[in-house]
Amino acid sequence: MTHDLPATQEFYGSLFGWEFRPGPQQLGPYVRALLDDQEVAGIGQLPAGRRLPIAWTPYLATDDADATAEAVRACGGTVGVGPLDAGEAGRLIIASDPMGAVFGVWQAAAHLGTAVIGRPGTPTWNELVTLETASVVKFYQTVFGCTVEAVVSADFDYVTLCVDDRPVAGVHGVGQALPRDRGPHWMTHFEVADVDEAVERVLDLGGQVVRPAWAGSYGRMATVADLEGAAFTLVRSHTDG
Repeated sequence: MTHDLPATQEFYGSLFGWEFRPGPQQLGPYVRALLDDQEVAGIGQLPAGRRLPIAWTPYLATDDADATAEAVRACGGTVGVGPLDAGEAGRLIIASDPMGAVFGVWQAAAHLGTAVIGRPGTPTWNELVTLETASVVKFYQTVFGCTVEAVVSADFDYVTLCVDDRPVAGVHGVGQALPRDRGPHWMTHFEVADVDEAVERVLDLGGQVVRPAWAGSYGRMATVADLEGAAFTLVRSHTDG
């Protein structure tokens, strides 16, 4: 969700090669981002006067948005929007976990979700950045029925959320390194062909660097922000063993 939809479209279209298609109408001014005619993300415009922080929001799948909304509340989370229908596309809620990190929930109908992954310009991973994993992992386990795999390390607090033994998201406890101006938050990672070139492109387009490029365990990464301050991570994933 953004304040200036046309400028945001131009930014991401230039950065990732996205094209855009309007709808669903029930979401107001809203476009679906396409890569080779396949949907990869969505961008909506906030109503005038709504000065909210701009951020990418991951949507976690459910078979029953209403039941998930009840589970979120029962487990100490908050439902801020919905459940509501997005036309024939599906049913959604916007919620936050007990530590305040915002996420979406999607009950698919006509629209299943991101249609292509692993290619430059597609979302490739979502990671919850929070104070400590122990205080919030049980929430996601209970609400979504996922299992967890923890990294065994004295100085690295990291848990992977899995569905049917497949990694689907990460939870990273960063302690006092948690940004005070953001608090706990979900971070979306987008695949790129070259992280350093993509960072330069972000700067040329008027964005900013939040964390300069580094060598991560999954590949080369950098965290940047768009024109309105929405942060996201660029990654060139390791493709060989």
